[in-house]
Amino acid sequence: MQIYKNQTLKIYNSIAGKKEVFKPINEGHIGMYVCGPTVYSNVHLGNCRTFMSFDMIFRYFKHLGYKVRYVRNITDAGHLVDDADEGEDKIAKKALLEQIEPMEVVQRYTVDFHNTLQKFNFLPPSIEPTATGHIIEQIEIIKEIIEKGFAYEVNGSVYFDVVTFNKTNNYGKLSGRKLEDMIANTRELSAQSDKKNPQDFALWKKAEPEHIMRWPSPWGDGFPGWHLECTAMSTKYLGKTFDIHGGGMDLKFPHHECEIAQAEASNGVSPVNYWLHANMLTLNGKKMSKSTGNNIYPNEMFTGENPILSKPFSPSAVRFFMMQAHYTSILDLSNDALLASEKGYLKLMEAITNLKGLPTGSSSNLNVDAWKQKCYDAMNDDFNSPILIAHLFEAVKHINLIKDGKESITANDKTILEETLNTFVFEILGLTGVNEDGNGNSKKLEEVVNLLIQLRNDARSNKDFALSDQIRDQLLAMGIQLKDGKDGTTFNVS
Repeated sequence: MQIYKNQTLKIYNSIAGKKEVFKPINEGHIGMYVCGPTVYSNVHLGNCRTFMSFDMIFRYFKHLGYKVRYVRNITDAGHLVDDADEGEDKIAKKALLEQIEPMEVVQRYTVDFHNTLQKFNFLPPSIEPTATGHIIEQIEIIKEIIEKGFAYEVNGSVYFDVVTFNKTNNYGKLSGRKLEDMIANTRELSAQSDKKNPQDFALWKKAEPEHIMRWPSPWGDGFPGWHLECTAMSTKYLGKTFDIHGGGMDLKFPHHECEIAQAEASNGVSPVNYWLHANMLTLNGKKMSKSTGNNIYPNEMFTGENPILSKPFSPSAVRFFMMQAHYTSILDLSNDALLASEKGYLKLMEAITNLKGLPTGSSSNLNVDAWKQKCYDAMNDDFNSPILIAHLFEAVKHINLIKDGKESITANDKTILEETLNTFVFEILGLTGVNEDGNGNSKKLEEVVNLLIQLRNDARSNKDFALSDQIRDQLLAMGIQLKDGKDGTTFNVS
């Protein structure tokens, strides 16, 4: 179904600095590229938030009826330690430390990346190319850039000539930086540098004898610059100009700025129509950092084996927490914030469960069609998931009132409400039901509480009301409320 024909979607375009109506290059089709992980360590929770934002965006495009080619790369070579043109390759450094092959490092952490994203219920991208799988394409782009006069070779390395490029193009247009200011604020090059200008960046680096990861090229054995792989892979699979390029806010400069320069220098056209950038995740009000200990990995959240959080949290509760903030906003993770989000997530799941058994009447207190469009309006406003969630809880309120006999809903409206909730909660936000938690924690909780309910029933049958009340009160203190009814005892988690 081509829902997009009846919806107007606006996206904040970083290069324009404003929201713009989204119009794909080819009607009904979208090409989207997102910078993936450098696989030298376990996936960072902040990276998970970025990828989760684009998973939600991917899901919404698919729901609207677009045919989406979503490309998310794996950086398995060329990413240097200082994110510039000096230092060791991050993967090669890890391999040297552990005395294993670089591709063993890549395999280990690629598997961890995929396993973690699977727990968070991510949809896989259409294509997941690797830097090492596209060395030939990168070399060909370098040849084109040299031929057009925008790059130069020195001692086996090739550098992009930013000053020459800026004479006919605008280096800095994505990040809002001016080359003149960058030059004025840069120290002079050291005598050992092969660069003409400090702003120039590597397209190909000469591999010193001790460098493990190396490939033959017209300029000698070496390895590609970090920025080049994304230009090679995005244009190969999406064309010289494509719809959307996404990534973390920290990649805007220099990584994405360099991508634009490389693509314009080689192809003569601007590569991307809409640039989207997701913001960072902080922990207890501070930047996440392994060196300071202010850091937590996804699996540590799921198991509870960490010194920061008071309990384990399911992947869906964490995903719900992240969806409660707009993807362009800084989000601070804390124990209290997660507890509050978990409570909201459980209330939402409970309402969806209760909706199935609601009685229907001759009229509805909720204008379901208008409410449904409000949900679309939220997502059409630059994928505004927090506003969407606020609308979802409007529906939760009405479900609870209907359940208590204070409001009513027609059979037709109930069907629409149920379908819409399922669409936005599960299909678009990517949440899973409580009993579908990847760790099985929620299912285990249900089994334990049902066991306690049985023990309480036995105590009541034996007229041991003190034990019966103790079980009920202690569960209530833990946020688990028992409800006795004609069909037995049920429970809610608050």
